[in-house]
Parts: sequence; C-alpha cells; structure tokens
Amino acid sequence: MSRLIDSDEATPLLRDDASSDDSQDEDYKSRWRSIRVMYFTMFLSSVGFTIVITSLWPYLHKIDDGANATFLGWVVAAYSLCQMVASPIFGLWSNHRPHREPLVCSIFINLSANIYYAYAYLPKTNNKFHVLFARALVGFGAGNVAVVRSFVAGATSLKERTNAMANMSACQALGFILGPALQACLSFIGERGVTVKFIDLELNMYTAPALLAVAFGIINILLVLLVLREHRVDDHGRHIQAINYTSEDRVDISEETEEAIDSVAVLTSNVLFFIVMFIFAIFETISTPLSMDMFAWTRKEAVLYNGLIICFIGFESILVFLVVKVASQRVGDRPVLLAGLAIIFCGFFILLPWGNHYPKIQWADLKNNSLVSQNFAINASNSTVEPTGCPFEQTWCQYTPAIHLAQYITSDVLIGMGYPACNVMSYTLYSKIVGPRPQGVYMGLLTASGSGARTFGPIFVSQVYTILGPRWAFSIICGIVVGAIILLSTVYHRLIAFSVRHGQTIE
Repeated sequence: MSRLIDSDEATPLLRDDASSDDSQDEDYKSRWRSIRVMYFTMFLSSVGFTIVITSLWPYLHKIDDGANATFLGWVVAAYSLCQMVASPIFGLWSNHRPHREPLVCSIFINLSANIYYAYAYLPKTNNKFHVLFARALVGFGAGNVAVVRSFVAGATSLKERTNAMANMSACQALGFILGPALQACLSFIGERGVTVKFIDLELNMYTAPALLAVAFGIINILLVLLVLREHRVDDHGRHIQAINYTSEDRVDISEETEEAIDSVAVLTSNVLFFIVMFIFAIFETISTPLSMDMFAWTRKEAVLYNGLIICFIGFESILVFLVVKVASQRVGDRPVLLAGLAIIFCGFFILLPWGNHYPKIQWADLKNNSLVSQNFAINASNSTVEPTGCPFEQTWCQYTPAIHLAQYITSDVLIGMGYPACNVMSYTLYSKIVGPRPQGVYMGLLTASGSGARTFGPIFVSQVYTILGPRWAFSIICGIVVGAIILLSTVYHRLIAFSVRHGQTIE
C-alpha cells in the first residue's frame, strides 16, 4: 500500500512506498545536487558576461579608434540578439533530450567565443567587427539560461519554486559581483600587459578576463557531465517519472495541461520581463560612457570604479533576494514585483540632470594638445594625453547640466534594489503560471523576450543618449516603467499559479 509524505520544508517530495527510504533519500539528494549544478551554471554564465562588460568600451577604443558609443550599443545588442535566437532552440532541445546535451554544446560555444574575443586585436583592420562577432557568439552560448530555468522549474514543487528561483538569482548576482571584481583586479595588469609570443597573445586588462571566462567554462562542462542527472516533479512535489528520452511510452503531461494555460498571463509575463530586462540593459550599457562623460574619468578609472560599483550592486542584490524570499511568503509574488518596479522608477527619476553645473568638454584637452587626436591610439596608455570628459561631438554636453556623482550612486543603489526583485519575481511567477508541463520552450520564449530587450535596449540608449542626452533618455525610461506598472495592475488578478487557478492548491 502506498502512502504520501507531507510536502514540508524537510521532505518536499511526495513519494511512493514502492521505493525504499534509502532510494527516496538518494533521489532527493541527486535532485538537489543537479539543481545546485544549475545554480553554478547560472553563476558562471553571469561571470562570463560581466567579467568583460566594464572594459568593453575601453577595449573597443584601444583596438579600433573608429568605434563610438553607437557601435558599443550594437556590440552589447549582438550578445542579446543571438541569445534571443538561441534560447528557444536550446529550450526545445531540452524538452526532447537530456538537459546536459544543450548545456555542454552552449558552454563550448561560449568558451570558444571568449578565445576569439581575446584575439580580436590581432587583425590589421576592422577590429571592432571582430569584437562584435565574438560577443554575438558568446550571446548564442548564453541561450542555455532557458535550459537552466526550465530544469529548476521542472525539478521543484510549487512550494520550493520561489526559494529555488531566488537562490538561482542570488548565484547570478554573485556572478555579477565576481565578474566586475575580477575585471577590476585584472585592470592592474594595465593596457600593455605582457606578450606571450608563441601563441601571439597580448595578456592585458582586456584579454585576461575573457581567458579566465574560458577556464570557468571548462569547469562548468565537467560539472554538467559528471554531476547532473535528470529529475522532474509536479507542483505538489511528486516525482512524475524516471525520464527516459528513448521510450515510446514516455508520459507526456503537456497534452493534459496545454489548453488550460492562461495565455493572457503568459503574454503579460513576457512583456513585463521584456521591460525589466530592457531597463537593466540600458543601465549596464550606459554606465561606463555616462560616467566618463559626466565625471571625466579615464578609461582605466571607468573600468575600475564601475567594476566596484557593480560589485556593490551585486552584494546588494543578494540581500534583496533574502528579503524577497520572506516578502513573497508573506505578501505574495505580485506585490513584490510591483514594489520592485516602483523602486526602479525612483532610480531613473533621480538620474534626471538638474542645476547649473555642466560637464567638462573634451575640446579643452584638444585645444591644449592638438596632437592628441592623431596620436590617440599610440598614447592611449598615457593618462596625461587621453581626452577626458564629454565629447564635443555630443552637442547636448554644452547645454545639459551634469549628473552629480551622488545622483549616480543613489540611482545605482535604487536600481540595484528594484531590478533583482523584479527579475526573480518575473520568472518565478511565469514558471508557476505555466504549471507542471515541460517548460523548455516556454522558458526559451521568456529568455528570448529578455534577450530581445537586451538587444533593443543598448541600441535605444546609445542612439538617444548620443543624440539627445541623458535628460531625454532617462525621461523616456521613466515613462516605460510607469507603463509596466499600469500593465501589471490591469492583469494583476490573472498572474497566479496554474494549480491555484484550477483549484488544486490554495495560494
């Protein structure tokens, strides 16, 4: 005779007596070992992205002086565009084959692309396009985020889901901390660095982070191959099946639940996630050019200081995830998402320029040293001749007040508080709305939605910021956030878990 074990914090799975307690315990341990591999995969994916993000703009300037802020937007967008294309592909792959297959393939693409990035300086011409192609390939490999989220959603019960997603986001935040921290540490190698002649490699503050990301990728592949096992449970925590991808009588619950999924809630969740990622993509893209324009930081200073700021935001995010776990249990997922959007609005509203203080303009440097523009590539490592301040080509620099450092830091703190709350609540709600069916394709679509935002966000901000300046850019962003708050309020009652909607569980 079978019995059910209550789904509580200690024993979240519902199991059958046909298997022994030892077998149950081993299944439980194996399931959580595999989930932790997914945590680590998300962590390393985050490190691989952020470890070069603060040095991307100076690296472009160093190897190709034809690169401008607009091209930077395209480079950042290329990563996300390729991730948008790859996410549904990897998600569909994970629905029909073991998760380790798309994971290993995507990680291998990622580490190969980082090697390409490290050698982007080598060609004699069009170096900026090699950086663009390298980042595009890194983005394609990053499509495995859909596989990670799908696995965690399928391997956790409804009660475990928010904690698991928050833990995964905390690992992602740790990656955001470690990546810029490593970049900041490696900035002391300098722009010249050392040359490894037998492999034609210049090991400097720009190439070393990418090569470190390659080492992380190798570790990740080994963990996926040696530790990861397939597991799936339903919303109550019951083990659905021993997954067999070759069996003709494999159980497929999608036929039972596909038509019952709330398509309006799914679409709204994708739109909200798009807006959240769009806003953060703008923030991470514009931070380095904005700080160099407003505070007259050199390339090396911008890499170091913004790396430290992002590290702080990462630590802040971890605290936010701890708060989110408690808050979501007490008030629910939707209020936390709404509060996060309100905080993000405050963060960008504070960035609006005001006052009578104007940014330093680069033509002062050009006037004092007429040879700077001709010798820029040669003397880039000499901070005494590197032009600093707002480029004179950006005409808004002459009439737009400068953003104060206190404004910039306060905005960073608020966005670092609101974004992680919105991020984890967006895909936690989404996974609950979709329910117990295989979520590879759905998570692929959600990740593609976020990648689309990361594609258009950098292009948008690089164009608007370069032509119109920060006042217009941040005003438009504030309007977009208000639109997201209105949308969430309108469909608030429909953003509920699949099992709650069908009366199988009480929220």
